[in-house]
Amino acid sequence: MSSTVAIVCKVMLFVLVLMSIISHVVIASTAPKKLQIGVKKRPSECPIKSRKGDLLHMHYTGTLDDGTEFDSSIPRGNPLTFTLGSGQVIKGWDQGLMGMCEGEQRKLVIPPELAYGEAGAPPKIPKSATLTFHVDLVKIERKDEL
Repeated sequence: MSSTVAIVCKVMLFVLVLMSIISHVVIASTAPKKLQIGVKKRPSECPIKSRKGDLLHMHYTGTLDDGTEFDSSIPRGNPLTFTLGSGQVIKGWDQGLMGMCEGEQRKLVIPPELAYGEAGAPPKIPKSATLTFHVDLVKIERKDEL
């Protein structure tokens, strides 16, 4: 009888441990992921850093998790121009491009919550896609300098 009780206790303990592990995995997989910013090239001099309201001229290449390129300004030969922090681009860009120097290159890994969300941007960007951008800040224009 005592060996049966011991086996039942061990099984119950195993089930509790397993449930705990599963709950941690589920919580980790559903928790919002954070924006990842990697500086790939920093210029030796940086007289001006990007801030909210600046007009940025940015070359970029965007890829999906599997490496598929979905867009790039480079073949077009013209950088994308937009006002930082104004909502003209995805939130991951508005956050990930702050404090950049002209000539600086970064790699941004942007979770869906800061990109196109659950809907994606069909047909090129699937639902709930994490996006990777290699960006190169060509020029910063300040409003007071325009």
